[in-house]
Amino acid sequence: MPAFTFEKITPPVRRAPTVAAPEKPRGVISQMIERIAERRARRALRAEHAMRRDEKPAE
Repeated sequence: MPAFTFEKITPPVRRAPTVAAPEKPRGVISQMIERIAERRARRALRAEHAMRRDEKPAE
């Protein structure tokens, strides 16, 4: 007969996943910054395309 025994610990009961909190609407300042960044990116792309058109092909 063993001199000691180990207590069997059962794993915690899994519950249904909690409902995710609804996302907060973005702030006005962050929306403004995003618009500015998008416009700047578009302008940079247009400038890049214009530079490529202006380059003369190498002979």
